[in-house]
Amino acid sequence: MKYDVKDPGLAGEGKKRIEWADNDMPVLKRIRTRFEEEKPFSGLNMSACLHVTAETANLVRTLKAGGGDLRLCASNPLSTQDDVAAALVNEYEIPVFAIHGEDRDVYYRHLHACIENKPVVTMDDGADLVSTIHAEYPEMADSIFGSMEETTTGVIRLRAMAKDGALKFPVIAVNDAATKNLFDNRYGTGQSTIDGIIRATDVLLAGKTIVASGYGWCGKGFAMRARGMGAKVVVTEVDPIRALEAAMDGFGVMPMEEAAKTGEVFCTLTGDIHVIRKEHFLNMQDGAIVANSGHFNVEIDIDGLTEIATKVIKNVRNSVDEYILANGRRIFLLAEGRLVNLAAAEGHPASVMDMSFATQALTSEWVVKNRGDLKTQVYRVPHDIEDWIARLKLATMNIGIDTLTDEQKKYLSSWEMGT
Repeated sequence: MKYDVKDPGLAGEGKKRIEWADNDMPVLKRIRTRFEEEKPFSGLNMSACLHVTAETANLVRTLKAGGGDLRLCASNPLSTQDDVAAALVNEYEIPVFAIHGEDRDVYYRHLHACIENKPVVTMDDGADLVSTIHAEYPEMADSIFGSMEETTTGVIRLRAMAKDGALKFPVIAVNDAATKNLFDNRYGTGQSTIDGIIRATDVLLAGKTIVASGYGWCGKGFAMRARGMGAKVVVTEVDPIRALEAAMDGFGVMPMEEAAKTGEVFCTLTGDIHVIRKEHFLNMQDGAIVANSGHFNVEIDIDGLTEIATKVIKNVRNSVDEYILANGRRIFLLAEGRLVNLAAAEGHPASVMDMSFATQALTSEWVVKNRGDLKTQVYRVPHDIEDWIARLKLATMNIGIDTLTDEQKKYLSSWEMGT
């Protein structure tokens, strides 16, 4: 079995971490039990470019249980948990190509190793696997049943490909599923981003002015959690509807040009490029902390920050680099501008990833069952999949809900009844 991990000797600790996460992923465990019996992926090659964490390990275990011949590589150079990668190789015999801190060359070598598996089903966090196949292996496109994309950034890229007519096989926007973005993005990103910032800096958030750039589901979750920690939260936005929503949720709303002057901790959560730029850094207070929780490290203009810095001190603390500007002020950049919740912490809690990865697993099965009938476009996750996952998740939380009576069903499906 081919693989490339940092140290196979870490497998024992990784297995403990995987099993601990599995305890809080009952929906995925239920799917894995069924997959073991039905083998929906029997004889199929699969490749996944995802964050290599304990939660992801339980997803790929589930896909293997379903008969899939799967390879896994990292979707971010700093998100890999090396002990988990080792455990997947040694304990579960799943080929993994991921090393925490790998450089760009190694990152793409690992991508190519997954593509060499000649997958018919792929999974992405950020669309690097799909885009590399399109750019370098276009002859493989006709044999791919479909791909699952789990990030806002990746869905943006894939919709752009579809719009330009460049997309060559069906893609499912798992990120757009309510069982993913309403929970994973809001509660998972919200909590884990706060966790990453605190682990990296040990900063007290109470009383601080925190700037949340972007008020999508990730931004909403982060702003909510920051306020819960006692911070004064300011939101920056380009979308007038979201800005209005943030204002009515009780947050301050202003352009980044103004927020830069008052903010003490900044976090970008937009999926766009250069949200914080040179002119913003120059207006920041001494000691400003800057982090990113968007998928790629492009939201913060790191090259621009480097240009205006007279000195850069790496690793003044784990996951913290200090940039000293000509005016003497210091900017502290966390996790090299990469996903702070994964680079400086452990990513989302297993309980919320239970729903996201259950959606991922069942959507993969749906693609296989419907292969040949899917068009080359970006699909939403079927509603019945989301409904089943939500109902089972509620059951595992010992929560019951009402059921419509026949009278109520008739009323909701009719137009004759009025006042």
